Amino acid sequence: MRRLPRIVRNVVLLVLVAIIAVLAIVAFNTQRQGSRQLQVTALPKVSIDGEAAANRLAAAVRFRTISSYDDPEQNANAFAGLKAHIEASFPAFHAAAKQEVVAGHSLLYTWQGSDPAAKPIALLAHQDVVPIAPGTEGDWSEPPFSGSIKDGFIWGRGAWDDKGNLYAMLEAAEALAKAGFKPKRTVYFAFGHDEEVSGTRGAKAIAALLASRNVRLDFLIDEGLLISEGGIKGLTKPAALVGVAEKGYATLLLKAKATPGHSSMPPHDTAIGMMSAALAKLEANRLPMRIDGAVGEMFATLAPEMTGFNRVALSNLWLFRPLLLREFEKSGVTEAMVRTTTALTIFNAGDKDNVLPGVASATVNFRLLPGDTQGSVIEHVTRTIANDRITIDPVPSNTEPPPVTSSASPSYQLMNRTIREVFPDAVVAPSLMVGGTDSRHYGGVADHIFRFSPLRATNEDLKRFHGTNERLSIDGYADMIRFYRRLLEASAG
Repeated sequence: MRRLPRIVRNVVLLVLVAIIAVLAIVAFNTQRQGSRQLQVTALPKVSIDGEAAANRLAAAVRFRTISSYDDPEQNANAFAGLKAHIEASFPAFHAAAKQEVVAGHSLLYTWQGSDPAAKPIALLAHQDVVPIAPGTEGDWSEPPFSGSIKDGFIWGRGAWDDKGNLYAMLEAAEALAKAGFKPKRTVYFAFGHDEEVSGTRGAKAIAALLASRNVRLDFLIDEGLLISEGGIKGLTKPAALVGVAEKGYATLLLKAKATPGHSSMPPHDTAIGMMSAALAKLEANRLPMRIDGAVGEMFATLAPEMTGFNRVALSNLWLFRPLLLREFEKSGVTEAMVRTTTALTIFNAGDKDNVLPGVASATVNFRLLPGDTQGSVIEHVTRTIANDRITIDPVPSNTEPPPVTSSASPSYQLMNRTIREVFPDAVVAPSLMVGGTDSRHYGGVADHIFRFSPLRATNEDLKRFHGTNERLSIDGYADMIRFYRRLLEASAG
């Protein structure tokens, strides 16, 4: 009995020592993580005629270049009109570069470099836009295809996604061409016409054409992540996130077959019942969350720039990883960064209330983290539903996660430096693009791929993406032009 207090004291002492040791390690890890930001000199702002540039972009918005998966020529006249407007708006660039029309409406420009030994680069954007959600037309402050300029913004579908990037690239190239700029390495400008419906006709065809010519790009930049203002807890500075990785895309078609019959005599196993059970299992047994790769590097880069507990947690993932994952799981936006997502998107079965259907089908879409594959997802689905009466078939347009670009590469460092020169208040970090871009079709012809739109955006702005009241600020658009001009000067000058 006398030994018990001593044992208790020893246990308490050990616990205290362990707690102190953990706190010491946490404090040490937090403090030793120094800033990873490049120290560069901010460039003076190049003069931009914002009003003239805004008017050109506004005119582009008025062309209803809505792409269609089923009917490639649905808005052929709009694409033809946009092409004519591009040619008329940027004459110096068209005099300096060669234009090719690919797959009907996609545009490929070649600005030939003077050094044949230098690897070329490419700037990507897309001409097409998504439609307006039926019934929401009246919710817009300005008509969605009016191209209105009001209150310091260019309004309309496509102003942001993605004609803003496209025209900013052309504005930058036009200004450089007028100034007599001649690139040392060849610069390609590739503007697809069906990115919003997978890019398999436009971007894929351009990439195949470049491959047939044995073109190997040092790097390319496409639309992607933004300069987030106030969107990351614990970070007071804007965060310029550069997508060095992108999720893969895997849609699976599930089909359950059963004996059709009269609803008055239902069997135990029906097509709808089997499919419903399978889908419920998939939602209840999602793929595991993980923090690694580009997301892990993003946290490591942002942590030293943060304040309070956020800095502590991100500097000590060995301890706080479970807590962070629970927080990420609360929101679909953050969860998508750390998990191969499972989305039930289509369900079809039956056509009469007193007839048991012989077939029930469902479509499930997965967005794959780098490291997962279509094959590993199919294995997961097969194991999870555990029903050999349900077939699982991938669709032909699925794509594996593209290769991850190293943040240690000279190309990333150039991208990093350019962002810091044009947006000196922003911290730059590599990250993961959870959506799909045309760039995924270029994996076979590019050494490095970046998904970044040089545009400041708040959480409120993000609601306009593919939504109501899409708009682009004139000041923000001018900065986009400055960014692409500097990128061309730095990479090809």
